[in-house]
Amino acid sequence: MGSLRGMEATPLVVDGALYVTSAWSFIHAFDAATGEPMWTYDPGVDRAHARFVCCDVVNRGPAYYKGRVYAGTLDGRLVAVDAETGELAWEVQTTPENSAYSVTGAARVFDGKVLIGNSGAEFGVRGYVSAYDAESGALIWRTYTVPGDPSDGQETEWLEWAAETWSGEWWKAGGGGTAWDAIVYDPELELVYIGVGNGSPWYERIRSPGGGDNLFLSSILAVRITDGEYVWHYQTTPGDNWDYTATQPLMLADLEIDGRGRKVIMQAPKNGFFYVIDRETGEFISGEAFAQVTWATGLTPEGRPIENPVARDLTGGVHVAPGPAGSHSWHPMSFHPETGLVYFPVMEHSILHAVNDDWDYDARTENIGGDWEYDGPTAGTPTVSTGHLVAWDPVGQREAWRVEHPDPLSGGTLATAGGLVFQGRGDGQLRAYRASDGHLLWGFQNETGIAAPPITFQVDGVQHLAVLAGWGGPDVLFNDPEGIGGGRTGPGRLLVFKLDGEATLPPPAPEPGPIPVPTFTVAATPAEVDEGATLYNDFCISCHGADAVSGGITPDLRRATEAVHQTFSDIVLGGVRAPLGMPPFDDLLTEEDVRRIQAYILSRARESASSSP
Repeated sequence: MGSLRGMEATPLVVDGALYVTSAWSFIHAFDAATGEPMWTYDPGVDRAHARFVCCDVVNRGPAYYKGRVYAGTLDGRLVAVDAETGELAWEVQTTPENSAYSVTGAARVFDGKVLIGNSGAEFGVRGYVSAYDAESGALIWRTYTVPGDPSDGQETEWLEWAAETWSGEWWKAGGGGTAWDAIVYDPELELVYIGVGNGSPWYERIRSPGGGDNLFLSSILAVRITDGEYVWHYQTTPGDNWDYTATQPLMLADLEIDGRGRKVIMQAPKNGFFYVIDRETGEFISGEAFAQVTWATGLTPEGRPIENPVARDLTGGVHVAPGPAGSHSWHPMSFHPETGLVYFPVMEHSILHAVNDDWDYDARTENIGGDWEYDGPTAGTPTVSTGHLVAWDPVGQREAWRVEHPDPLSGGTLATAGGLVFQGRGDGQLRAYRASDGHLLWGFQNETGIAAPPITFQVDGVQHLAVLAGWGGPDVLFNDPEGIGGGRTGPGRLLVFKLDGEATLPPPAPEPGPIPVPTFTVAATPAEVDEGATLYNDFCISCHGADAVSGGITPDLRRATEAVHQTFSDIVLGGVRAPLGMPPFDDLLTEEDVRRIQAYILSRARESASSSP
């Protein structure tokens, strides 16, 4: 796939062609039987826009409708290309130009309309979903997921009453509520279901200091397909205080519950509870924790969480499980009607939350509101990060079986009529399990970790399995040695299998050698190096890794050459490498700041070189 960045898309196969998206919003078409490339469309995303993307330059897949392929782009556009030629049919800017919005989620096509959400809550935006005419690209409707500035008036009556659940001046930081992935449709009910994200900033006491549920953060929102008007909502995390988005996959199913057929929508969001909701009315049917949860002790009969007061208050530093990566995130889950089970990856972990009460909104950078330098007393017990594949009974609300994984993070799942469950892992293993009990039946070792879900398709009567491999995302970028970013980074690949397939992979790339001793020097005192470390953690860590150790998908700055160091200021302030994805920071950093950061990186290179075998 020509990139080391994260690969998270679900492929599509239509009439013998396989369509998939990759990093920087590229769209690719292949012959589904042979793998021969048909075309590639490069939307020309401004690489400098990566500065306003929290979680890697990923895309979760294309949509297909009447001879066209549709996809969102990282810089907020929606493009429609000809499915046979890859030529652009139309494009539209779905977000304000040159804003902190981004698009990483898959486009969806329902009822002749292309629906797309957006990302950027950490950068202070206001979430919404837009519907465009699939033929022309004309905007049909736009639905905001959180209220805006009351002095401007809200767009709808239902946003007026949603605003009553907020306090303070939340709109100055956008409010958040971005719908960055989950959007599904029931054609019989003519309802669109939207999974809504977290608040901006994360913490309620600085976002909405008077409290309140903050509708429609962390909610499932049902709207009409015709005009985007509100029908019902269910909020999984009222007054979200922990980055518990409800943008995780939404699954429609018909289940028999207590002897009665129910049309349900199911979700296993970040907050650790598995929900079964009536998709006609929004009525809570049942919910149960599927992972360790310390922010709440359970759910009331009405489905409202019974909160841990310490986790709500967050005085000092409080360890809360799950952490912001969630017990389950965007990774697709699957349902097997024969077993009645839902299969999805689960992660057990926690984070130390400490609120920065002196936080001020800054449109140029992330606006989480946390105190990352906090070193005072803490409450709660940190959780050791682990991960597993879970088979969940949604009617009985219990775990049926699990398979432990070597890394906390793992990929989306596929359940098949043959009684199999396929899943990729962070260590590059693609595996098939027996759907009834999790017994391992088959495995394949790929060089790179797999986060995306597999699909299955037939060409000329032959069944195939396809999956996109490419290990990335925020945990890999941060590369926190105490975090959860484990997994094998390497070349992104589209892998396709069939019975008796005979293809082989090329040999793995050689491991990099020891860190070389840098020859370049920067005059700096020990105090200035320490200041450089602080600046690095403020502006560089989210892409280049903790302690200046790359996670493997962006350059390891300890290995920077003499030539790179000679042009260091031109890169960081002048943007000379913006076309490669390194944005300029001239609006946030000075020459003196850059000198201190460079001195810190050189010190880390010398430390690493001296400790190399």
